[in-house]
Amino acid sequence: MNLARALERLGRVRGVRLGGVSRVYRTQPQDKRDQPWFANQVARVLCDETVTPEGLLDALLAIESALGRERGPGAPERFGPRVIDLDLLLFGGRTMRTGRLELPHPRMERRAFVLVPLAELAPGLRLPGGRTVEDALAHLDFQVVSGPQGEEIRQ
Repeated sequence: MNLARALERLGRVRGVRLGGVSRVYRTQPQDKRDQPWFANQVARVLCDETVTPEGLLDALLAIESALGRERGPGAPERFGPRVIDLDLLLFGGRTMRTGRLELPHPRMERRAFVLVPLAELAPGLRLPGGRTVEDALAHLDFQVVSGPQGEEIRQ
């Protein structure tokens, strides 16, 4: 599975180590529904002082590319099927907005497929706006049902 390969490669990034990983959740696509369901997972990444948000983003994009993700002209449509999609959700308490990166991730609090595994990995985590992951989830319309491959989130 590409998630396992991405985690293995992420663990080899200089200055980075994995601090925990959620289970894999199978989720219905949110923006473009006529495609196969996605596999989602959240990882806690511990970085030493040499790692910057932009440097971590570069590492994530390099991992995506190594696993076959195409971006730019000629790439598959946005929100369409893709082999891997690695997002940087948070970087400590940093907030920033550049042409390349926005922290915290701008759509994170509206996506149960992000928040459910995040709540598993970091229960009680306070998001930059001050509310907990669980409180953000309480404001979304979704359901979790048991499936043959673990949990499935339907939005």
